[in-house]
Amino acid sequence: MPPLAVEIADRGQDENDLQAKIAEFLEAGTQVIWVVRLQPPRHVEVHRPGKSMVRAGVGELLSAPGILKNPIPVEALWDRDVAHDVTFQNLLERRGIESLDRIRDEAREEGRLEGDEHATRRLLETARATLRRAIAGQGLPLSVHADAAISSCADLATLMNWSMAIASGAIPDALAPGA
Repeated sequence: MPPLAVEIADRGQDENDLQAKIAEFLEAGTQVIWVVRLQPPRHVEVHRPGKSMVRAGVGELLSAPGILKNPIPVEALWDRDVAHDVTFQNLLERRGIESLDRIRDEAREEGRLEGDEHATRRLLETARATLRRAIAGQGLPLSVHADAAISSCADLATLMNWSMAIASGAIPDALAPGA
């Protein structure tokens, strides 16, 4: 016998037959039986050996410790969308993924970080271009050494300081000929 059995009870269900089936399963070793009652109000009857039947309604969770890892929303037994969500969540957990929301949060954070990196690269490119224009605007030659120093500088504050120095007529040491 299975450790967990699910029986769907709808209109026309013979209650005597159903109760006999429940008793047969429990006597044969089934640990949990869920009887899904589709007539309003929809609910699930939970039968366990030696215990009174418990009724679970919409919004409640069904569990089968030692049989199922995760609890199941009652409505997953008749609502296909809820069942799909539960199945998907279980598949994620099998792969070691906490939840779809966790994946979304990680993707958002990754996107934010990539966006921050992209913004930083653009700021550095703009600062480098501004510095080169400042050098040209002062009529100063741009040496290969100075151009390489500007291209390799990844510090925005340094690039801005160099630009301000050039604008004030000074040549920063790092950009000076022969440096």
